[in-house]
Amino acid sequence: MSDTLGTDTADGRTPQGSTGAGGTDTSVPPAPPRAAARRRGRGRTRLEIAVLSAPAVITFLAFVIFPVALAAYYGFFQWKGYGEPTDWVGLNNYKLILTDSAFHDVLWHNGLILVLSLVIQGPLAIGVALLLNQRIRGRSAVRVLIFVPYIISEVIVGTGWSLMLQSDGAVNDLLRSIGLGSLEADWIADPDLAIWSLMAIITWKYLGFAVILMLAGLQSIPDEIFEAAQIDGASYWQIQRRITLPLLGPTIRIWAFLSIIGSLQLFDLVYIIWGQYVSGTAGTSTMAIYMLAQGRNAGNYGYGSAVAVVMFVISLAVALLYQRFVLRRDLRGAVTEGTV
Repeated sequence: MSDTLGTDTADGRTPQGSTGAGGTDTSVPPAPPRAAARRRGRGRTRLEIAVLSAPAVITFLAFVIFPVALAAYYGFFQWKGYGEPTDWVGLNNYKLILTDSAFHDVLWHNGLILVLSLVIQGPLAIGVALLLNQRIRGRSAVRVLIFVPYIISEVIVGTGWSLMLQSDGAVNDLLRSIGLGSLEADWIADPDLAIWSLMAIITWKYLGFAVILMLAGLQSIPDEIFEAAQIDGASYWQIQRRITLPLLGPTIRIWAFLSIIGSLQLFDLVYIIWGQYVSGTAGTSTMAIYMLAQGRNAGNYGYGSAVAVVMFVISLAVALLYQRFVLRRDLRGAVTEGTV
């Protein structure tokens, strides 16, 4: 029996754990299963993702989720902003918000500003971007001049425009100097003009940001597509309508999303130019102005917190619906399952 040790098997292979000629161990250790290797790879990937995303997640929880949860909690109380809230009112604050005609008015103002921002700024930004995408003299200087208002502080913008739009301000002086004194108006207090004054300021302030986005989208379109269309005999407007605008669609949709959220949360320009009292009579008050007037300034922080929660819910609902029905084509395929 001892003579058979270290010999090959009948099919010519050395058994596992046996020794070959000269006593050398020729056994091959079993390779680890591929499934186990994939699991270890996925585990390392998840660990890396957790470590890299932890600061952002902690910041988001601390400065977004926790304040919203705290505001929702305070919204159930009649609270003056100091001490522990003890005067429980339940859902009364939220019921009052939804039935208050003043809140309906400011909600309408926000919706009107949202629609007008999209209708005015969108086509204007696309047109300016198409113009600045051409090879014209002074193109860089014009781009800078258009973008400058966006980087100016809202406080400076609001203060400057409020001085110019007063009854004895620079706008009316200019109209008188050029013989159009009949067009003088109270651009801030007149309810028929105030909303249009606000839209002119918003357009002047934020048009540069929209133009920069559109320019970035235009420059990402390959020139070969336009050259091929020109060879096929397409006119300039046909190229813009059938090639440029469809390929610029993702950029337009992202800009529209940012504009919508900004319109729902508009506060600073309205507060600086009109204030919380004049904005109500002039028809420019927004949900954020309403929150300030009915919350902090009225000494009712519980009601103000409830308004903040309602604003958050409206913005979140709009964002989710927009992502579901508008951004779906852009997000499809952007996030895929890992195959590590």
